[in-house]
Amino acid sequence: MRAVQFYEPGVLKLEQVELPMIGPDEILVKTAVTLTCGTDLKMYKRGHPLAKPPLIIGHEFAGVVAQVGDNVQKFREGMRVVAANSAPCNTCFFCKRGRQNLCEHLDENVIGFSWPGAYAEYVRVPPHIVKQNTLEIPSHISFKEAALVEPLACVVHGKEAAEMGIGDTVVVIGAGPIGLLHLQLAKKSAGTVIVSDLSKRRLEAAQDIGADHVIEAGQEDQVKRVKELTGRRGADIVIEAAGTPETWEKAVAMTRRGGVALLFGGCRSGTSISIDTDVVHYGELTIRGAFHHTPSCVEKALNLISSGIVKAEHLVSREMPLAEVSAALELMAQGQAVKVAIRPDL
Repeated sequence: MRAVQFYEPGVLKLEQVELPMIGPDEILVKTAVTLTCGTDLKMYKRGHPLAKPPLIIGHEFAGVVAQVGDNVQKFREGMRVVAANSAPCNTCFFCKRGRQNLCEHLDENVIGFSWPGAYAEYVRVPPHIVKQNTLEIPSHISFKEAALVEPLACVVHGKEAAEMGIGDTVVVIGAGPIGLLHLQLAKKSAGTVIVSDLSKRRLEAAQDIGADHVIEAGQEDQVKRVKELTGRRGADIVIEAAGTPETWEKAVAMTRRGGVALLFGGCRSGTSISIDTDVVHYGELTIRGAFHHTPSCVEKALNLISSGIVKAEHLVSREMPLAEVSAALELMAQGQAVKVAIRPDL
């Protein structure tokens, strides 16, 4: 089969590799579409601690079951499915305390990171993901829409962590794919949603989805503007979805007293930020991190897409073949695409 392998930062190669052989508790999925992801872009640019090259990357995918292991009961050949990139062990310290997203074994067999990924014609899905985080796609949903399940599941987890209330004023920093997913969920419960970004193109997408206000961060002080839009109090909830230390600090600065700053975007390892302790202490500010997803979030994500609450049209900019994965990731890096659908059949 054809697959795109990561060798080192900046080097992806389309190669012919052997078709994976599945075990008794695994399934083989013929890939219909794989979406580009910000994490794929980071790996392409600077590598990833879990990745041991050469490695097939890509983890936001959907397709058709091509082979079924002898012990698998839930799936059959020809079934349309979507799978998350990982699944918890359910036995470790964190899993038993209801924090499956922090599972101590989460790094084991992660599709596209420590397990061969989905920029390929076929994906072998490991047993723990087959059992917990692989779902049949409803007939009215396209493969492109279904492939959004994994990133949306992470956003669902973040929204639950933020404890968003009806009528809240919410700021989303970053109008990339994750920020636009946060925007879509916030619009269903929040009162006012403000989105900031450096890119005019992305802010236009945010407006199309329904952002009440947009802030072009390179042209105006986003903290000052948020204060102006909120009676100088700041926002009830600020969701940082850009992943830079500067925007983490700004997220804290634009959150009102008693509000929640949700630090969702991942910064480079070892990064530190500075926070005014008075703001946290006297303002009773809640600062929360949000990482990954749980099986319940994966199921909720598919339901949100199935019901039409979350739509794909503003997130997937174009379709490209396997041979052009590097070009697709560069389009993301340049802000010319939100997500690109990679299709092996093109």
